[in-house]
Amino acid sequence: MGAGTEPDGSSRSDEEWERFLRESVAGAADAPKEPSARARTVAQRLRAEPGRGSEGWRSYTPAQPGRRKVWYVVGLLASLVLLVVALAPGRIVELFADTDSQAPPKKGARLPTMAEPFRGSPAASWADGAAGITVPKAEAVGWMSAAEVEQALARSRDFLVASSLDRGVLRGERPDKAIALINPRQKDVQDLLATAFRTPSEKNDPLLLFSRFQPSRTHLVGDVVKTRGRLSYREGERGALQVTADVTFVYPVTRADAGGDDEIVRTIVRRELVLNWDDPAKVSTEPGTFSIVSYKYDMTNGGCGAPTGYFTPPFGTDRRADGAGKEVDPYDRSTPVGGGDSSGGECDRATRS
Repeated sequence: MGAGTEPDGSSRSDEEWERFLRESVAGAADAPKEPSARARTVAQRLRAEPGRGSEGWRSYTPAQPGRRKVWYVVGLLASLVLLVVALAPGRIVELFADTDSQAPPKKGARLPTMAEPFRGSPAASWADGAAGITVPKAEAVGWMSAAEVEQALARSRDFLVASSLDRGVLRGERPDKAIALINPRQKDVQDLLATAFRTPSEKNDPLLLFSRFQPSRTHLVGDVVKTRGRLSYREGERGALQVTADVTFVYPVTRADAGGDDEIVRTIVRRELVLNWDDPAKVSTEPGTFSIVSYKYDMTNGGCGAPTGYFTPPFGTDRRADGAGKEVDPYDRSTPVGGGDSSGGECDRATRS
């Protein structure tokens, strides 16, 4: 076989061999893996000529460091994201959604335990106690300076703590600290307080303002109540500072006489309170107290029937049948508070707790 002849006996010109080699260098799909002796000779001559057969590779190689750099940066960012997610998963969710009002995604059912009473609940990632109640930045409103507004907001949160988080109150004690913050000259509320603890009724029920469990029947599990909510404020009538509180409380409880039975129920209460910090020059009030404009709450797993002055979580056979009551998601804070029902009507049934 001659120097310019292929295995099939055909011959190629030098120009064809040069084109063949250029295409081979560029990665032609049908290029042979082992060129002939003539091909190697022409290839050597091409490589010897300046500027021939090398420009394609030169234009490709500079991209390699860039690619490596891009992938390094992407990998580093991905590692940082994974680290943040591992350390603070709850905060990541808050960055991408309005977690205060949006219903959390449903999770697979995992039963609570005495050691982990919020296990399997969206509340597991919520803050503990007062830390879950967001207080806005204070600015001057109506008759109050910014400093006075800040103090009023702090006392409004103090009322929520004293009425719905205080351990003694939760065990059925009288909420004296909370009552001390209510305007003693507000007749309708004082009438409620005068009778609610002695003879609770639908109209005068302490649960309208306070969270209470009967210690002979129900025990709180652990020392933590999970919360999520916020305070907001605006100028009300006669220049009053009007504070609105919208807070959800999650109470894990078990039967007082459970013995070895560790059945845990989570009572979920969402409260909305509207409070006026009135100008003493315009409204009859005492310094350091507020008037209650309105109060309402939604409650699930807190019992039904005639008011007793206490939440009465259902245990065991007391649990409602699957078809009873209206289904609600107690963790969905995107809907308005509708008002609790502790009287004899049908109770809302939680789709999850």
